Amino acid sequence: MYAGGGNGTVARAVAAVEVSSIEGKSGWLVRNALVDRLGAAGKESPRFRLDVRLNEKLQGLGLLSDDAITRERRTLRARYQLVDLSSGAILLDATAGADAGIDIVSSEYAVIAAEQTALENLSHEVADQIVTRVATRLRQAPAGT
Repeated sequence: MYAGGGNGTVARAVAAVEVSSIEGKSGWLVRNALVDRLGAAGKESPRFRLDVRLNEKLQGLGLLSDDAITRERRTLRARYQLVDLSSGAILLDATAGADAGIDIVSSEYAVIAAEQTALENLSHEVADQIVTRVATRLRQAPAGT
């Protein structure tokens, strides 16, 4: 897919993707991961725009007899669209998602740190899925058709 390295057709097309801002802390994490992976740090003038909407959930599981939660599930889902800036056409409309399980321990600090780490890992995983789909789509029609 990346024949020609950084100067290949797909690499140049991917670098021409501008990532819109995404709401919230998880949005900031996902957007930064996308910009890093796309290599869209001003190398190419934007020809495409990536719009992403996130939905995240933290759900308590594993209740004990005293109603204490022993496990959490953190879910991050993204709905994204790749838009051709010259025509306004939507080239890709898809979703990506990831989940992580978190053990609840007696230390609140450890739980907060685990939740944060899970969110960071999920953000990277979702960004990887999005970049793979975008690159595949741009490989099929690198000129944006």
